Amino acid sequence: MTRRKYVCLGIAFAILISILWLFFTPDTKEVHFSERVKISLRDVGNQLLLENQDTVSLVLPVIEINELNYELSFERPLSITPNNIVSIVKESFHRAALPGQYLIEVIQCKDQEVAYSYSILNDIERDIIPCSNRVLPENCFTIKAQFIQGPPPMLNKQQVLLLLCILFVLFIGLAYWDRLYTRFRESVPNQHHTSNNTHTAIGIFKFYPEQNKLVKEAIEIGLSKKECELLAIFVSQPNQVVKRDELTKRVWEDNGVIVGRSLDTYISKLRKKLKDDTSIKITNVHGVGYKLEMNE
Repeated sequence: MTRRKYVCLGIAFAILISILWLFFTPDTKEVHFSERVKISLRDVGNQLLLENQDTVSLVLPVIEINELNYELSFERPLSITPNNIVSIVKESFHRAALPGQYLIEVIQCKDQEVAYSYSILNDIERDIIPCSNRVLPENCFTIKAQFIQGPPPMLNKQQVLLLLCILFVLFIGLAYWDRLYTRFRESVPNQHHTSNNTHTAIGIFKFYPEQNKLVKEAIEIGLSKKECELLAIFVSQPNQVVKRDELTKRVWEDNGVIVGRSLDTYISKLRKKLKDDTSIKITNVHGVGYKLEMNE
């Protein structure tokens, strides 16, 4: 199978997967990143109040400073244990599928000084969690959460549909180009000289399989791709009968093409191009196949 066919198959598979995704993915809107952060921080605030045996006071609205910075505040003073806030934030952020790299600061309301802070980088050696056992006495605190990296970009259905259209156009283009290229190679002799001068002597001819041509003295005789493939098989087995089934399989069927009388047509074309040398001929072995007869 050619590289182009592998590319076409890959694109076809991608199109199939995209179609399945479009049809079977529920059409629900993704909750925006900032909304998930606010819900998670309110959950953090509620659990911190419960740690203080406070089931009455309010967690005040979470303030979004910018896309990566948020602020959580409380109606009443509370005490904070570093160990507890670390575990509560980690668990709540994980449930909300938030980024795993962030900085938490506990700010004193009165003077805006940082009473406690720590950073999580999803790396035990790089995580910084100081003073884990030093309890912060009851005070008015504000908790600031800063995410070091934002959420990963998500593809919506419109974007996937656009990508699917591009893949489909590319697939059609490649398939059409491959078909035109194959027809061109079969119908137009290769007249270009290449640096590969390897040839096989066939009587008075020189056979250049890489260049799809025969050379008789200074005269070039072009061969189509299939003529070249057939002659290469005969040259590799001189004076031996090559069965029809082998010829059709190697030249046509391996490329996904089923032939009727095509083999006989191409044999006839080869005979005409080799007719100037009577010491070689392609003979028909009735009911079996063909043989390239060459005088040693």
